[in-house]
Amino acid sequence: MGDCTNGQFKAIRPAARVAGQRQDVWTIVNDAAAASPVKPIVNMGQGFFGYNPPDFIIEAAREAVTRVDANQYSPTTGRPNLKAAIAKVYSKSLEKEIDPTTEVTITTGANEGMLCAFMAFVEDGDEVIVFEPFFDQYISNIEMAGGKVRYVPLAPPPGGDHSTSSSGDWKIDLQKFKDTITPRTRMIVINSPHNPVGKVFTRAELEEIGNICVAHNIIILSDEVYDSLFYVPMTRMATISPAIRNLTLTVGSAGKIFYATGWRVGFLIGPQHLIKYVSAAHMRICYSSPSPLQEACAVGFAQADEHNFWEDSRKSLLGKIKRFTEVCDELGLPYSMPEGGYFVMVNFAKVKIPEDYPFPPHVASRPRDFRLSWFLTVEFGVAAIPPTEFYLPENAHLAENYLRFAICKEDSVLEDAKSRLRGLRKYM
Repeated sequence: MGDCTNGQFKAIRPAARVAGQRQDVWTIVNDAAAASPVKPIVNMGQGFFGYNPPDFIIEAAREAVTRVDANQYSPTTGRPNLKAAIAKVYSKSLEKEIDPTTEVTITTGANEGMLCAFMAFVEDGDEVIVFEPFFDQYISNIEMAGGKVRYVPLAPPPGGDHSTSSSGDWKIDLQKFKDTITPRTRMIVINSPHNPVGKVFTRAELEEIGNICVAHNIIILSDEVYDSLFYVPMTRMATISPAIRNLTLTVGSAGKIFYATGWRVGFLIGPQHLIKYVSAAHMRICYSSPSPLQEACAVGFAQADEHNFWEDSRKSLLGKIKRFTEVCDELGLPYSMPEGGYFVMVNFAKVKIPEDYPFPPHVASRPRDFRLSWFLTVEFGVAAIPPTEFYLPENAHLAENYLRFAICKEDSVLEDAKSRLRGLRKYM
């Protein structure tokens, strides 16, 4: 029998880690889409692709699901074919021969891989430093592991409200970073190419950050899930020095690389003394990851060069960035030209929302970019993400005039979005 009084069941108390959270940005954007009379919505909010992986990878997935072995549990650290293919590709870019057996582990998406890293090394009260703006999942993952998040903001270009600039002009205050380190600092998370800014950290920036971590024996979780999409020279954290490599876990995403975010195939690469504990956490969290999709991704890595995939992918996404930003240039809306990844941060300081516009209370109470996002979605049917979701409230002013657009969509969708956004002229 259930525990009830007068026919009413008693309320169940949720765990603190999931209780009391305010409405998340994804729900708000979906609500705006539902409220919009403009249909269909052009979804440039979430960073999923609007097209399939290349044919050679799709065919590999079809073949894999016909095999008995590929439809059963994989080894908890990942299928040997995929680990070997990743080790071969990344040995070159990480400038070290990677041992697929001891230095690579496969996870159920990069997000689960990062959760495994936090679970492996962060204990109650340990601190983890992240740079704002941050991928929002970092925070919940750190806190679920018992950690406390410390923040260091990236400063946007001073003239971002008035002129287009490079995403590389978003800068870290290194003194602030040093001052944020305490005896409880266990890890840092650095994301390059960066979501949502598109910044590719320079070698000099990474060297300064890495050397500080070495001095304090801080583990570096280097989130490089957009590593196949860089438009300026890219340096990997683990290549800076042997001492920095010794502390670095490199995070990758086959799902993002091969346009298959729903496949949930991620991986971490690092020295054995770090990877073995990540693998141990992964075993307890979900045991193993999707077997046929691992096999398909193994083919993707193994055959990428012969299909000219890396060059074609960068060329395609850079073309989409240029295609989309044409309308920003037309309207005089400044933006940060991304150095990597597939997000564009557009500045809407020039857009004047009507003062009497009927925002729902939970949107009206949030920073200006939430109102911009709602307005754009409801009035024009174009969904974009308000980046202050990825900041502390006290630093939200740094990005409240920006919206993040995911441009990994079909060209026809980008053209539709451009056509709709031209309607903003009457609000400028």
